[in-house]
Amino acid sequence: MNATKQRISVLVRNDPGVLQRVSGLFSRRSYNIDSITVGVSEKENLSRMTVVATGDDDRIRQLCNQLRKLIDVIQVEHLESKPSVARELLLVKLISDPATKMEMNSLVQTFRCSIIDVGMHTVIVQVIGDREKNDAFLQLIRPYGIVEITRTGETAMARG
Repeated sequence: MNATKQRISVLVRNDPGVLQRVSGLFSRRSYNIDSITVGVSEKENLSRMTVVATGDDDRIRQLCNQLRKLIDVIQVEHLESKPSVARELLLVKLISDPATKMEMNSLVQTFRCSIIDVGMHTVIVQVIGDREKNDAFLQLIRPYGIVEITRTGETAMARG
C-alpha cells in the first residue's frame, strides 16, 4: 500500500498535557504530524483534534489503536475509512500593486476567497478550502508577491 496523507479525528479530555501525550505517541512511533488542529467540541470538557499524518492504511489503523489506549482519549475515528469533509484556513498577505490589482482580484474571485484587510501596500486574503485548493491558489498568486503566509492545518469530520 502507498503512504498517503490521512486524517484522524480524536476526541480527548480538555486537560493540560493531553496534546503533548498525543503528539508524543506520534513521535515515539516515528510519525511526522503534517498538521494538527485542536478546539473545544460539542461535549463539555472535551476537545476534538484533527491530526493529519502520512502513512499507509495499516500503519494508520495501528496508530489509531494505540491512540485509543491513551487514558485521555475518548474516541478515535480514522476519517479516510468513511466519507468526510475537510477544510483548512489560509491567510496570505500580498503586495498590493495597482498595476496587478485587477488580475489579483480576478484570482481571489475565481477561488471564492475574501480580501479581509487592505493596507497601504498590502492586502490579506482569506482562503478556505481543502489543502489542494489552497496550494493551487498559492501557486497562482506567488508571482504577485507573497509577504507572509499562515495556515491552520486541516480540520475535518465524518459526513452524515
